[in-house]
Amino acid sequence: MKATAYRKAGPATNPDAFVEIDLPCPEPGPRDLLVRVHAVSVNPVDTKIRASGNPKDGEARILGFDAAGTVEAVGNEVTLFAPGHEVFYAGEVTRPGSNAEFQLVDERLVGHKPRSLNWADAAALPLTSITAWELLFDRLRVPYGVKRKAGTLLVIGGAGGVGSMLIQLACRLTGLTVVATASRAESVDWCRRLGAHHVIDHRQPLSQGLEAVGLRSAEYVASLTASDLHRVEVIKLIAPQGNLAITDAPSSYDVVPLLKKAVTIAGEAMFVRSIFKTPDMIEQHRLLNEVAELVDAGLLRTTAMQNMGLMRPESLAKAHAAVESGTTIGKITLRVSELG
Repeated sequence: MKATAYRKAGPATNPDAFVEIDLPCPEPGPRDLLVRVHAVSVNPVDTKIRASGNPKDGEARILGFDAAGTVEAVGNEVTLFAPGHEVFYAGEVTRPGSNAEFQLVDERLVGHKPRSLNWADAAALPLTSITAWELLFDRLRVPYGVKRKAGTLLVIGGAGGVGSMLIQLACRLTGLTVVATASRAESVDWCRRLGAHHVIDHRQPLSQGLEAVGLRSAEYVASLTASDLHRVEVIKLIAPQGNLAITDAPSSYDVVPLLKKAVTIAGEAMFVRSIFKTPDMIEQHRLLNEVAELVDAGLLRTTAMQNMGLMRPESLAKAHAAVESGTTIGKITLRVSELG
């Protein structure tokens, strides 16, 4: 099989940032699906690994987490899928990625692809949907499906991939007032189209932005980007006994002032279940299936915004560079097969 990989850490602009390699088609383990990949999307985690992490022993590493494709074969303990099923998933960090013609993935991390979406539009959804879902319902512990007035959710970084899904989930499945942050006219418009009740400028003090839209505080804060830069403002605006979830792993974060407000603080890392093989790994299968149903019902939309064409070293490098620019809205996708 053909795959697009990298051999050493470095900028996406390097001429040899990615290379095309040939490998034997992998054989599925007991709970594995062998998926023929049709489309993928690029996430910040892809770019961070490529920029800073050299593959072991000089071997080429295949990146890519989001994917949509067709099940080709299954392991002897698989019960959730069969060959021919159309699937989407975000994979895991400890195995070869989706930037290849075929990929192995544990069935407990896989959902049935939304029937109403093409391959690329489906591939844009898994990682950000899982992250947003877990953040909202598992980390912030917002009541699922309760439409009564439930307080305010501040989404810092609303136009990114996770923010784009979080706004939709919170607006469709909860009674929260959703306030997103964005700075450019196009990203402000995007957040509003996704359903955000208010959009404030994260280049200005966030507490002042909340006050400008008539809100004194936020019971829930999702800090998706620049958490260290916004920490002081979050301390000001978060409600006593509020809830804060952080996804971007800042190098340092003084939580003592938040403890004085009895704020519950959580980190969201969607690969934890697969890395530690937690007993509830199958929750990612279940939530992806629910996301697919919500998409097919017209309640959620894909966040795919730009397709970079067929997977090649140069097109993947271009996609990585775009994500690293910090100006993308939604997700960037690529086709891996002609079907994608």
